Amino acid sequence: MAVQFLPQISAAALKEKQASPDIDDLYELLVTPLHEELYKRQTFDFFDELTPGQQLLISYDYVRAQVEQGGFIQLIQNGYIGLLPSMPAWLQVVGAHEMAQLLDNVLKIYVQHRDILGKERTVEEFALLYNEFKELEQSDADFMRLNEPTVKLITGYAMHHPEEFAEVI
Repeated sequence: MAVQFLPQISAAALKEKQASPDIDDLYELLVTPLHEELYKRQTFDFFDELTPGQQLLISYDYVRAQVEQGGFIQLIQNGYIGLLPSMPAWLQVVGAHEMAQLLDNVLKIYVQHRDILGKERTVEEFALLYNEFKELEQSDADFMRLNEPTVKLITGYAMHHPEEFAEVI
């Protein structure tokens, strides 16, 4: 069995974040150690040491950051499309069915237009993609609408399966 990376989180910090009215507090408590370790190692081979829940958490965080900044076109152009194929199944496990369907639809659009969307571009050419792929504009809006409920479902799953996300000390 592969080595598992389980960050240590104090029970007090976990309890404090669980009580916070801002769901992102708990989410950040769980995802930050993953980002820190990934940054320290400087390799995505680190994913092999993560549980499926941790893989969902860090992958979702990268997707969220890209989509919030520049939509799915930015996510694709920045090379993060490879994070999407596993995510619908993981999202189904946590109960985020609408988000799972949305990401599956984005993957279908990408596959249908891979020759155009997968091509390296200048900044000017990149900007023109937003006019060419209006269907992704609706996907961006749907992502923003579904983000908070999805984060709640992910963190809810994490609280029911803490051993998959951290060693609580």
